[in-house]
Amino acid sequence: MNIANIAAPEYVEVDVDERLAKVRSIFERENPKGIVVTEDGEYAGVVGEKQLLRSRMEDDTKVSAVMKSAPSVDRTEDVRETARLLVEGDVKIAPVYEGEKLYGIVTVDQILEAVVDSLDAITVEQIATEEVVGIGETDSVGRAINRLRENGVSRLPALDDDGTLVGVVTTNDIVEFVVRDQERQGSGDRAGDIDRMLDIPVYDIMSSPVVTTTADETVRAAVERMFDNEVSGLVVTPDGSDTVAGIVTKTDVLRALTFTEEDSMDVQITNVDLLDTTTRGHIVESIEQVADKYAAMHVIHAHVRFHAHKEKLRGTPLIQCQIRLRTNEGQVGGSGEGYGAEHAFHVALDKLERNVLEIKGVNADEEYRGQLLRKLGEL
Repeated sequence: MNIANIAAPEYVEVDVDERLAKVRSIFERENPKGIVVTEDGEYAGVVGEKQLLRSRMEDDTKVSAVMKSAPSVDRTEDVRETARLLVEGDVKIAPVYEGEKLYGIVTVDQILEAVVDSLDAITVEQIATEEVVGIGETDSVGRAINRLRENGVSRLPALDDDGTLVGVVTTNDIVEFVVRDQERQGSGDRAGDIDRMLDIPVYDIMSSPVVTTTADETVRAAVERMFDNEVSGLVVTPDGSDTVAGIVTKTDVLRALTFTEEDSMDVQITNVDLLDTTTRGHIVESIEQVADKYAAMHVIHAHVRFHAHKEKLRGTPLIQCQIRLRTNEGQVGGSGEGYGAEHAFHVALDKLERNVLEIKGVNADEEYRGQLLRKLGEL
């Protein structure tokens, strides 16, 4: 299937010199999935709600300061390849071209709506993220923003003092709160207003009750619930429990569309533009070498994500790297930080290998225990 009938010719477009105040108002008024930014009539980039979370951006700031480059897609591109481009570009929207002409846009929702009927074959457990970053309900909005940014996620389960799930705070919740509060304030000391907003507790802006799913539910059912409730992700909980077992998002589903049944490993890299002294080929080869050491563990899909911190050492940014493998033994991951993408990747790779060894050791112990019990039974 290609995206010829998925891509939409209707989209919101702004110039690179447009003020952020207008962009924020567009998001609130029209609730677009993203906005195409142009310069002299030519495509320049896209801007989404994530970009608006950058702290202390004044209303008069130009949209060019927060726009993000997104890969362009041909109108006849395959759905799987389009999904891969969106995931690796870490964007929810991409420009679609028909020849040399900008035809329109394609969004995550448009793709998922087109393939939702085929998502019965996989379960939430197969694609959900198990290592979840949460936030206390009494923690400040400022701390929530930092966690969202530092971990590269779009939602945080909010927990009470007992660890019980009581809500969810998302990038959308924060953007809506900031825009609404600024309009209500009207005038005054902007810096003071921002500081006050950052000190407000999470429970004042979080969404509650939480829309959830279970590990054994089909991805189709989970996606339909996301659409029905107009959310981009669900908290995974055990049946009848208020504890958090994972998170599944539209991006996870989009990533699942790129899984292949081929023998070669499917590797995706998010924020590939951060690669400096290393290459995509080296990353794929390194992960394959780890997987090849443990033949019983078949890797179906690998996701490598890079995130740049503000800190630098002699001009080289501090990079966080997260590696997650989807295997026939379940999910396993590793993360690490270093100056430059290559250093960060190898720190994360070492952690990944240790975690793989741990899984292998547990499985070996269970196998040995089973053999021992059988021997005892024969006595």
